[in-house]
Amino acid sequence: MEFDDKVPIYLQIKQYLYQAIITGRLKSGAQLPAVRQLAAELTVNVNTVQRALSELIQEGVLVTRRGRGNFVTDDIKVLIELKNRVIATELGTLYRQLADLNLSAEEMKDAFAQYVDEQEAHHDHQ
Repeated sequence: MEFDDKVPIYLQIKQYLYQAIITGRLKSGAQLPAVRQLAAELTVNVNTVQRALSELIQEGVLVTRRGRGNFVTDDIKVLIELKNRVIATELGTLYRQLADLNLSAEEMKDAFAQYVDEQEAHHDHQ
């Protein structure tokens, strides 16, 4: 995993796990690798991984089963809220960047709609 020096690593690990859960690479109810294994895979400190996992447990995204490890929640409501929260964060970043360019709400909507249409047309031709 490539890390961005500007963002704390534990937050990047959370984002990585959010993406894995939202895209279904980590399915609802799936067991996560052991903390040490995850740290080795991501080439980060065990404490950093533990901090990310602890926050995901507090958020209800992961559940701990004593003696068995950490699992992705099977609470669909929590998973839907997670997806919506991640989408809102991404859109918030995009909105602020476009607002900094002095785009109006209409210009933002038009630009984004055009971009999505172009991406779909590009994918259709592949």
